Amino acid sequence: MRTYRFARVPALLLLLLTTLAGCGGAPSASAPTAAPATNAPAASTSAPAPTAAAPTAAAPTTSAPATTEAATTAPTDILTATTPVTLTWGFWGSPEEKVSHEKVAAAFEASHPGYKIAIWNQPWADYFTKLKTLWASGDPKQIPDVLFLWPTPSYAATGVLEDLTPYIQKSNYDLKDYWPALLESATYNSKVYGLPRDISVDVLYYNKAIFDEVGQPYPTDTWTWDDLRAAAQKLSIIEANGRVKRYGLALEGGKWALWVNQNKGRILDDLRNPTKCTLTEPAAAAAFSFFSGLLNDKLAMRDADLSQAGGDAAVFQSGQAAMIIQNSSRVSAFNTAKLNYDVAPVPIPTNGQRAAAAGGAAWVISAKSAQKDAAWVFLSWLQSAEGGEKLYTASGEIFPALQSVAKSDAFLSAGQPPLNRQAFITEGENARVGSFGYFPDWDELSGSIIDAGLQPVWAGEAKPAEALPQICQQVDAFLKAKGYPKP
Repeated sequence: MRTYRFARVPALLLLLLTTLAGCGGAPSASAPTAAPATNAPAASTSAPAPTAAAPTAAAPTTSAPATTEAATTAPTDILTATTPVTLTWGFWGSPEEKVSHEKVAAAFEASHPGYKIAIWNQPWADYFTKLKTLWASGDPKQIPDVLFLWPTPSYAATGVLEDLTPYIQKSNYDLKDYWPALLESATYNSKVYGLPRDISVDVLYYNKAIFDEVGQPYPTDTWTWDDLRAAAQKLSIIEANGRVKRYGLALEGGKWALWVNQNKGRILDDLRNPTKCTLTEPAAAAAFSFFSGLLNDKLAMRDADLSQAGGDAAVFQSGQAAMIIQNSSRVSAFNTAKLNYDVAPVPIPTNGQRAAAAGGAAWVISAKSAQKDAAWVFLSWLQSAEGGEKLYTASGEIFPALQSVAKSDAFLSAGQPPLNRQAFITEGENARVGSFGYFPDWDELSGSIIDAGLQPVWAGEAKPAEALPQICQQVDAFLKAKGYPKP
């Protein structure tokens, strides 16, 4: 599983898609939100964030549609194709990740006679650019029928995605098994356009050997920010000349929203139809001060140094950092390296709250697909407890979007580290709206203004009290220029 900041949709892509929708090349959304960045979901391996505008669209409403209580399994009315059906399945990933997807495709074909899955796989760096070209061509034979995508609402706003709501209702597909608020990341104007494969909740990874070396007790689910800071102080090794030999913590700067939400702060006054920036409010400002304090006191590794060192996985494996905060994507690599580690819920401030990001890349259906019913059979199987969700979870690649799978032996009794897998469950149960926007312009706003404005803070060149008012001034001007709040 790739970790990602919420990937931003290039402006040229969105412009082309909007033009297609207007010309009939792609149908408009039947009714007219970031991860990543699974941030999603998200993280240091994501594509660079372009500074381009997303299309203007009506403001989405506030919740995902209600559903029935049917089991989360694939519908049974078209399990066997009466005539051969070939579906093109698009996803990004390395050759190693492709192998895992191929096994999933083979399992689907074995259980669904008459179906054939043709794989369209691209490296992350090329995936969205090539999709742009395919969608611009308007040729349904070239566009994948089912594909992996983020951020779903930005694409849904352009009309290139099929509204899944009628398929969900017809097949009685149950959405209640998803983690709290997760489906909102794939919903646009109260219509579901994608089903997230996983949820990019973060946990605290810790190196047990280093903890034992300094006599630091292991983290528990009662740890606060004060406990985290105290442990980082004890775990860090700072030489007399100021050089840091070992950091207590390594954390990507892009995860700043976690601190804000844990402290009950807000990014915007409304994450669906905003009117103003709220990062200068006391709760949000205090969160930035806490995180920047860890950086300035050399207890946490600066974002630029972390990237130069190869990312959080590299510094954790090498012992340069005793703790990292990250999603489940690191588990496979750490187990392969046979690290002595475990995980715990992310510490929260006194009187704070758990606030996992409710986001993850989703499987979607192209609005240009000529085989939408068959595509739904495949997509709903991918997102079924006995289908793709179980297979991906058993492979150790994901923390599943379905609670029933996460709470099953497939995840909890995997027979390999981390021992405390319950930490992921704890965070998932507390997933909430708050880490990113649910409107099409969010990715441009967060990438070109908020993240860019925070870089001097992470570099130690500005204090939060200096940077945040400037960021909010730019955010407010951006929202006004884009016509927010929408009617």
